[in-house]
Amino acid sequence: MITEADLLAKVPDRLFIGGAWVASTSGRSIDVRDPATGRVLKRIADASVADGAAALDAAVAAQDDWATTPARVRGEILRKAFDLLQERKEEFALLMTIEMGKPLAESAGEVAYGGEFLRWFGEEAVRISGHYGSNPEGTGTMIVTQRPVGPSFLITPWNFPLAMATRKIAPAIAAGCTSVVKPAALTPLTTLYFAKLLDDAGLPAGVVNVITTSATSEVSSPIIADPRLRKLSFTGSTPVGVSLLKQAADGVLRTSMELGGNAPFVVFEDADLDQAVAGALLAKFRNMGEACTAANRFIVQESIAAEFADRVTAAVSALVVGRGTEDGVNIGPLIDQKAVAKATALVDDAVARGATVLTGGSAVDGDGTFYQPTVLTGVARGSDILREEIFGPVLAISTFTDEDDAVAQANDTQYGLVSYVFTRDLARGQRMIEKLQTGMMGLNVGVLSNAAAPFGGIKQSGLGREGGSSGIHEYLETKYTLTANPFA
Repeated sequence: MITEADLLAKVPDRLFIGGAWVASTSGRSIDVRDPATGRVLKRIADASVADGAAALDAAVAAQDDWATTPARVRGEILRKAFDLLQERKEEFALLMTIEMGKPLAESAGEVAYGGEFLRWFGEEAVRISGHYGSNPEGTGTMIVTQRPVGPSFLITPWNFPLAMATRKIAPAIAAGCTSVVKPAALTPLTTLYFAKLLDDAGLPAGVVNVITTSATSEVSSPIIADPRLRKLSFTGSTPVGVSLLKQAADGVLRTSMELGGNAPFVVFEDADLDQAVAGALLAKFRNMGEACTAANRFIVQESIAAEFADRVTAAVSALVVGRGTEDGVNIGPLIDQKAVAKATALVDDAVARGATVLTGGSAVDGDGTFYQPTVLTGVARGSDILREEIFGPVLAISTFTDEDDAVAQANDTQYGLVSYVFTRDLARGQRMIEKLQTGMMGLNVGVLSNAAAPFGGIKQSGLGREGGSSGIHEYLETKYTLTANPFA
């Protein structure tokens, strides 16, 4: 395996604009740190407003040629990128682990997941279709076509630095849209390295441009306000998403928003508890709980709550905390000290309201930003931890009496991204599919994301869908033409 030093030396430290790696005009730089140790991994360019404008200029200049590039060619470039990612999968996995913190095995899983968006949308590129046929009155012919939306601004989060990039970039490329990509300043290295891979795969200059910046609002606002931009896609918190939607409204931009979550994990008394505990570990502790799809509220039927708590506590107590590159580690560091402080405050509030800590419950002393895997039971209604997205390795258990109570508690949130239900009763499972107010649901499973499935939520969890056959349509607009009947 490649060493960390050799890998970091291969990662570009400049902005990728118009097919070239260029220095920032700001004179500033960003220190990218390893959250497990606090040390600086690499110093990279910190884009200015002028750099953002240059990136959009490059995307606009490339748009017409890219839109008319045959779909087969676009698809083949994505397939080439997929193949290159398989060749470099160990490098990408290691890079994500050292810049974000997740265990190496999970990073390898993200490489596989992220790669599937390249393969899926490479196949979808040639399936963009329309409609041709007579109108009902027989007076003309209706022609319906799908066209690229145009230059797009793609803002990705820090928690899944490869998968969130491929989930946005791949459908844009497939649809014939150029883009400016702004990765999170906390984990930009993976996206920079991915841009290098796209260049190696033969993507024409200007089709994808990457700017890294610590001045997010300052650099992003002029891009969003530019009338040449036609699409905005964002993954992140709901408050930031709301602010971006307000900005996008001035230009009537097409938007895709994948925002916050507060996922309920409902366990009925007839559930297979072994299956439920295994699902809980996946839904809660994957990525250290730093996922919008992470289970946030464990709502367990009263009759089995104690047994579920005992079983899950035994499993959580066995999880190993450490740097993600170390063998046997299950839980890496949280992304920064703010994340540790938030987890601490939420647990302290729950305990103050009567919750009991069964395991964990505090930060880990020493280097890095680690928090112990934690299980709370007896979490009272009204606790902050049931209202706010935890984004940390804390499993909070509350109870319900019957199905109606479970549904009421599960839906008692402004969010509606994903839910999880464990029951052997298929009729009940079907009722929960209908009653739970979420855009996605896992029935007796703890992980449900798939490149071939539509990903997204309702309520304040966002707008639009990423992945599946829906994903490419976020980057397409419909044009309708009526032609006179030549036989009239």
